[in-house]
Amino acid sequence: MSIYEKYMRIDKFPHIWCPGCGYGIAMKSVMRAIDRVGIKNDDITMVSGIGCSSRTPGYLDFNTLHTTHGRALPFATGVKMAKPEMNIIVVTGDGDATAIGGNHFIHAARRNIDMTVLVYNNYIYGMTGGQYSPTTPQGKFATTAPYGNIEPPFDVCNLAAAAGASFVARGTVYHAVPLDKLIEQALRKKGFSVVEVLNPCPTSFGRRNKQPTPVIMMNWMKENCIPKVKYDKMSDEEKVGKIPIGVFVDIEKPEYTEQYQLLIDRAQSLAK
Repeated sequence: MSIYEKYMRIDKFPHIWCPGCGYGIAMKSVMRAIDRVGIKNDDITMVSGIGCSSRTPGYLDFNTLHTTHGRALPFATGVKMAKPEMNIIVVTGDGDATAIGGNHFIHAARRNIDMTVLVYNNYIYGMTGGQYSPTTPQGKFATTAPYGNIEPPFDVCNLAAAAGASFVARGTVYHAVPLDKLIEQALRKKGFSVVEVLNPCPTSFGRRNKQPTPVIMMNWMKENCIPKVKYDKMSDEEKVGKIPIGVFVDIEKPEYTEQYQLLIDRAQSLAK
């Protein structure tokens, strides 16, 4: 049996992702990272909202919840509060996490509740019609931005770091091996861990933005996504159009469920 078969619901295949989508690559990175950490299937709860990325839990043999749009983190928080020993993984998209679920995202990070959040960023609402999302770059086209998006985009990693996440990283599906390691680090971290995963969407984003094939989009990531260590040494002129990948935040902070248990203990001791 391969490492993949023991984590997959084989009867749920073939998957529904479009040709050229990288979510299958990301899903395999998740399985390899889980295997390295050695977490048992029954000790994982994977939660998603709505969107292309959020189909992932349907294909994996863990405790899984496919919830409402933007609400994966409240569901995940409920599971973690009820079963603090459970390993929680949230798979969400850029629109699901930073638009409909944006409020939940920043407050879960602020609380530093122990879970791993994988934000699959393809710069667009791929499943629901190709609308622009909070991460769509300025000037790029979408069904709701036929003359180009005029809004400045969110930087998912900066948003997570500013809100208080204890681990923040960015990878791409082109850089699959480094992505394994980032997800592994996030799984091992106690606290709110975020890994942004850049992913090609040739169907809804690429075709509207002069990147009509998966190969073109993968080559774009290869040429423009730079390891953070190298990026930090580049001049401002060299950084234009480039995206750093790697670890941005890795700090120790009090974890929410542990703080909550301490609160319960104090309250009970006062009641005696």
